[in-house]
Amino acid sequence: MSKEQIGVLVMSYGTPEKKEQVEAYYTHIRRGNPPTPEQLAELTGRYEAIAGGVFPLRENTNRQVEALQETLNREHPEYDFRCYQGLKHASPFIEDGISQMAKDGIKRAIGIVLAPHYSVMSIGGYIQRAKAKSDELGIELTCVESYHMHSKLLTLLTERVQSALQRFDGEKVRMIFSAHSLPAKILEMGDPYQDQLLESSKAVAEAAGIEEWQFAWQSAGRTAVPWLGPDITDVLATLHHEEQVKNVLLCPIGFVSDHLEVLYDVDIECQAICKGLGMHLERTESLNDHPLYIETLSDCVYQLLKQ
Repeated sequence: MSKEQIGVLVMSYGTPEKKEQVEAYYTHIRRGNPPTPEQLAELTGRYEAIAGGVFPLRENTNRQVEALQETLNREHPEYDFRCYQGLKHASPFIEDGISQMAKDGIKRAIGIVLAPHYSVMSIGGYIQRAKAKSDELGIELTCVESYHMHSKLLTLLTERVQSALQRFDGEKVRMIFSAHSLPAKILEMGDPYQDQLLESSKAVAEAAGIEEWQFAWQSAGRTAVPWLGPDITDVLATLHHEEQVKNVLLCPIGFVSDHLEVLYDVDIECQAICKGLGMHLERTESLNDHPLYIETLSDCVYQLLKQ
């Protein structure tokens, strides 16, 4: 008797694979409006500034998806799991992943996003697109909405924090957790994003034995509407000028892999601010394809499948 094939749609924001794709990617983010030459030059410059350019960003996601498929099939051999990528702003798009499942004869699927914290404006949007396409093609799709308090995820984040703290040689350190900002209107909608981020940050801080910690937002969009704050760049300046903080450990808890918001916004932009202020900044290592993170994803997919 053959095993039931289960499709797993692994969704993420997406990134261009090479420099020539940056303009199309940026245009998609801007809902079909091409960036100005200045905007394009700035974004391209950010990609060029991070070591190795664009290529490692997509490779991180590829490794995560490959590791998830291997882990699911090893841990749950009663099924035949097939993982597919679905990206928000680059090929293969979310709809492409679902279409490929249909071509492969997949009838039942689970969707999961490479982001632990739910917002209707982020993960909610991914799920909406995936459901629309799966309904159209007759695939039974259910999606994991969040996994921000999964024990393996918290264990790995705590290990990352404790490891990074050792770089300060026992000196007093201020801990900052950060995540991608979203338009502030989500608060009026009762969106759980901020609460989930604070909940997982608090759990990690307690597990790591950290008493002095705070939360900041990063990478806000440049739009007319207000975004969630305070911004990490303002927080760093305030800590220096008002509290004379010398050492900062930043944990970008809202991000699971090395990409532009970590490698540029933190490692280059925040690092430059801290150097200018005479502060010592370190950040926790990204989760990437660490087995504990992949097992978190595997657990969530399997639990939803068995419901």
